[in-house]
Amino acid sequence: MSQQIAFDRRPVYRIDRFNVPAPAWPAFLERLHLTQHALDKLPGCRQNLVLTQPDLAGEYNVMTVVEWMDESHMSAAKAAMQARYAVERFDPAAFMQKLGVKADLGVYRHV
Repeated sequence: MSQQIAFDRRPVYRIDRFNVPAPAWPAFLERLHLTQHALDKLPGCRQNLVLTQPDLAGEYNVMTVVEWMDESHMSAAKAAMQARYAVERFDPAAFMQKLGVKADLGVYRHV
């Protein structure tokens, strides 16, 4: 039990990778910045990075790295963003599908 409690109090990283077609870049970037600014204001957000690498094939490779203080802060942030999206009537999966964005989403922890 104590190992689980200690584990839950360790930092958690949400790392997402996106492959964005060039024509979708402006709309994707606009929504990404809205999300980034919203996450920055939430409790427990230690850092929030958006990294990009232009691809020679006319696409953009984007990686987002958000460090959360612990699992509970990340869970609370997820709930807050889902509530926000519900109010906005925004569906992230439908948005990315419409733009042709491919995503690889994950949660990582220190080993």
